[in-house]
Formats: sequence, structure tokens, C-alpha cells
Amino acid sequence: MENNKIVPKATLQRYPIYLKALRKLKDQGVERIMSRELADFVMIKSTTIRRDFSFLGNLGKQGFGYNVDELIHIFSEQLGVNFDEKIILVGCGNLGKALLNYNHWDHIVGEIVCAFDINPDAIHDTSVPVYHMNELPEKIPEGCRIAILCVSSNEQETVNYLIENGIRGIVSFASEHFTVPSGVYLKSIDIISSIQELVFETNTIKD
Repeated sequence: MENNKIVPKATLQRYPIYLKALRKLKDQGVERIMSRELADFVMIKSTTIRRDFSFLGNLGKQGFGYNVDELIHIFSEQLGVNFDEKIILVGCGNLGKALLNYNHWDHIVGEIVCAFDINPDAIHDTSVPVYHMNELPEKIPEGCRIAILCVSSNEQETVNYLIENGIRGIVSFASEHFTVPSGVYLKSIDIISSIQELVFETNTIKD
């Protein structure tokens, strides 16, 4: 980041939101946008947007707004996000198949290009090829770094196998705990914990 500023975690979490919105705006033919206009688009205060953008340098001009193409380039570079990112999915149960059928990530990342399962012959009607886990070293796309994990058993063994084959980022829907070494990034999607948090938060709301 420019100016050697330490970017707050909350700001980093908003950067992908901005990038997604900017790519949509570009598709709509928008070339320049003011912070207040972007604020209406992403439902984030314009003051917050300007503060978030300031960590990346002087991106806009007062009265003229921001160049959409320039912002897309800067955010893509800083986030390391490539619209052509090749993603694999591991575990083609009900959840895995649902993600494969969705498989359009709305202007923010690439797409799932193939999947792996211990019983691929039982998997039908998917939008991408499904290979046996044993084929992963040969079938994993060149340069692939991201895997979506939807397995319900042997989680640690599967994760170790993915890391051995070049995976450096994992989005996990697995319910069991596992660990990853330094240099490998993990995002766990725990729906049950999220519901528990919402129950607690809604119970604390006073009428």
C-alpha cells in the first residue's frame, strides 16, 4: 500500500465490495464516479469510501470524482485479484454441487474450472469436469491457488494434499477443525456459528 499506511481490517474487507461494484459500473458504461454516487451503489457512507481510498494514495480529484478503470486496476493489483482466477472445488456433495451450479462470481473473481471427489462417477449434471481426488496432481489447473472445500470427512488429510499440490488459499465449508501452515490462508464459512451470533444479537435488541 502507498504511504506505508497500515490498512485497518475493516477497510480491507470493504475493498472487494468496491471492486465488485466498480466492475459492474464499468459494464454499464460508467467511466467516472463521485464518492457520493458510489456510496449509493454500495450502501457505504461516502466519508468511509474516501477514507478507505486514501490508504491507496490520491485516487481522485475534488469535483471530478474517480476514474473507474483506474480504480479497478489499483484494487485488482492491491488485492491480487484476477478475474480469470482458476478455482477448484473439492467435495461434490449437495453443497458442492450447488456451488458448481451457481458458479458465477459477479465481476469479482474467476470461476470454478473443475472439481474433485472420491466418487466422481456418481456425480452427474455439473457445469465443470469432476475428477477423482487421485487425479488432482495431473488435473489441477496451472497456476491454481484457490480451493473451495466441501468435504465431510478426512478434512486435515485433504487439506494437506491440496497444499502439497500448490493451493495457498482455502474457502472451507467443512464442519471439522483443521490447521494450515504459515503462508496458507483459510476462510471458514461456519453457517451454524453465524446463526448463533444472529440469535444472540436479535435477542439483545430492545423494543
